[in-house]
Amino acid sequence: MVLAIERSKRPHDNPIPRPVPTEELVCDTSKPYSSPDACFPLNMATSQQWSLSEAFGRPVNGSCLAANDFGEPTESVCIHVPHEQQIHTSEGSIERKDPSNNERCFILPTTGPFEMTLSKQDSQAGAPRPTPRLYASRSFTGHGQERGGVQTLLTNPSSDAAISFVYFETLPWYMKPYLHTLKAQAINSPSPSQSDIITSIYYRPALDRQRGTQLELQITVTPASTVRLTYDFEKAILRYTEYPPDANRGFDVAPAVIRLLSDNGSTEASTSSEAEYIRTTSLLLSLPTPDFSMPYNVIILTSTVMALAFGSIYNLLVRRFVGADEVEGYDLGKIKARVRGKLGALRERFSKGERENDGEKKTQ
Repeated sequence: MVLAIERSKRPHDNPIPRPVPTEELVCDTSKPYSSPDACFPLNMATSQQWSLSEAFGRPVNGSCLAANDFGEPTESVCIHVPHEQQIHTSEGSIERKDPSNNERCFILPTTGPFEMTLSKQDSQAGAPRPTPRLYASRSFTGHGQERGGVQTLLTNPSSDAAISFVYFETLPWYMKPYLHTLKAQAINSPSPSQSDIITSIYYRPALDRQRGTQLELQITVTPASTVRLTYDFEKAILRYTEYPPDANRGFDVAPAVIRLLSDNGSTEASTSSEAEYIRTTSLLLSLPTPDFSMPYNVIILTSTVMALAFGSIYNLLVRRFVGADEVEGYDLGKIKARVRGKLGALRERFSKGERENDGEKKTQ
């Protein structure tokens, strides 16, 4: 298992990823373009201190009861670190070092929790990493909401030996590949024929809403070359009830699984304990997504129109219209006389003010 220390410790120290404060940055001053006003952070993945509790949330409780062929208890926890690095473990554990490589294994105590803490080390003195037999990367190609493509780059780093492996993909049913567009091409070496690269194909098509697509290829990559594997696919349209709450995020596509075969291309290694598997990164597929806010907009607009129409019709049907002379205690003559009196008083006030202004002008 490969463990990302920074990501494993993030939920405890930094649940929401935030930029590291400036005062906590460790700058890489070995770069020729480093300056006081520009900091290039140093990779601290191999130099930071960590423990099992920080990485997994709790220590290991108890030991594994499995044994090897000789009846001896097997090492329950093994880690690839330099032999000179300090490792602090719980009391009762037994350490075994492999002199041929940087592997250190610990036999866990039968009772009590097991805790292991790795101290800080020099980032330049990390454990040597063996060259992998195969490099694999997988990504989407194309654009638009109707069709797309998948591209996988398979690189053989060996300069003198070819490598054979089984490439296996399981695609969701709403991702419909076109098998006739499957192509395998060597991009940095004399291009062999596609039949020399893909020696066998197993394909099981998908059934809508029942099962996904299964694609299995046996591929051979020549020494020091890279093979580009591509195919096109069509995106299906889901029912609106099949979309998750975060539909605009996309849909996860499982990673491809690569099973490395022996040098002679047989599958004997796949059934032994020495079988090697490689998994590519998972993908995020964007499907045609409807505007889920439109139903709510239609409901609100329809409800408003219905409320206005119903209210107007209800008033016309229920409200009683009567004449002014039919209202009890209503005397139209008195109201007219009162209005005339108010208007006369206002006219009198305005005319009096005009006469006073004229008198003042004459006296001047």
